[in-house]
Amino acid sequence: MTTYTQRFELDNREQGSIWLRIDVSIVLLSLTLVGLGLVVVYSATRGIVLPGQGPDRSFVNKQIFFVGVGLVLGAVATAVDYRRAKSLIPIAYVGSVVLLLGLPAFGQEWNGAKSWYSLGFATLQPSEFAKLALILTVAAWFSRQRPGEAMGLTTVLLGLGMGGFLALLVLVQPDYGTVMVYGSIVLGVLFVAGVRPYQFAIVTGGLVAGVVLLFSTNRVRQTQINRFTAFADPDSVLRYNVDQAEIAIGSGGLTGKGLFQGTQNNNSLVPEKETDFIFSVVGEELGFIGSAALLVLFGLLLMRIWRVAHLAENEYGRLICVGVFAMFLFQAFQSVGMNMGMMPVTGIPLPLISYGGSSMVTTLVAIGLVESVHAHRLR
Repeated sequence: MTTYTQRFELDNREQGSIWLRIDVSIVLLSLTLVGLGLVVVYSATRGIVLPGQGPDRSFVNKQIFFVGVGLVLGAVATAVDYRRAKSLIPIAYVGSVVLLLGLPAFGQEWNGAKSWYSLGFATLQPSEFAKLALILTVAAWFSRQRPGEAMGLTTVLLGLGMGGFLALLVLVQPDYGTVMVYGSIVLGVLFVAGVRPYQFAIVTGGLVAGVVLLFSTNRVRQTQINRFTAFADPDSVLRYNVDQAEIAIGSGGLTGKGLFQGTQNNNSLVPEKETDFIFSVVGEELGFIGSAALLVLFGLLLMRIWRVAHLAENEYGRLICVGVFAMFLFQAFQSVGMNMGMMPVTGIPLPLISYGGSSMVTTLVAIGLVESVHAHRLR
């Protein structure tokens, strides 16, 4: 029986402003990571400051703009009841498909991949925004069965098909890193949704077999395979990026060389240091202590997202949070591992830290979705 005090608390939460019901710790952790990311991006891109010349602020200024856009859209995602926005999922999914289909003809090529549209002042990466569509789609699909009802194999396969179709369009670019992120999202949601062990084994085995088959055909060039596996071969000439990142991280020692004082960073010895290899800048300039603090912040953010998933009042909200959790966890693990020579070089950005407008906006909107699940409980 609900006591008077409990009923009073419930009424307060139902009638209070939505902004009083958000998880403040998620906001603070996210803003702290964004702030640290801006500083590190500035350090990675400011260049060598010569007398009479100022540092290059163009990258950090763009990143500040993207953060502003992401915060506005994230706030909108928080304010909108995620349950009422369910009807917009088909539009988001089809829109993602259309944008991905247009890349072969109209996309801008970079490092052998057509993954971006040029907007003049910036670039748009549809595969990033498609992560949101994928999270919402699989969350809605796998939350259809009743509580306690066993999930049928047909339901599992159709859900995988929705994710697999988006992954196939990204694979054509090719962008193997984003395909891996899509896989982590679908598997994470599927696992928490209550898939049977034998079904999960079938799905996992099928995905492994698909990867092996893909790499054994002519669809993937040998140079791409060599680049993907170079992290495991210490004698590979394609390990240059990883070797330089490892040198930078190792030279940082316990406390680092100091902000803006990294020699590997300032001499541009680490390629893509503001994007793929930004963790090497953190390791060199802030050392083990700074790198560990960054990982602790990520860990705390993941814990709070998992808590919101636990508190969600329905399966749909819970699976949205799980999808965001899986995306964050895999991207952080892959990006840091790539910088330390433990994972393949795939170009996955470090969430909230790496330079990139599409990634930053997508990440902040994903956080807004989690906040929406938290803020719209009991309404």
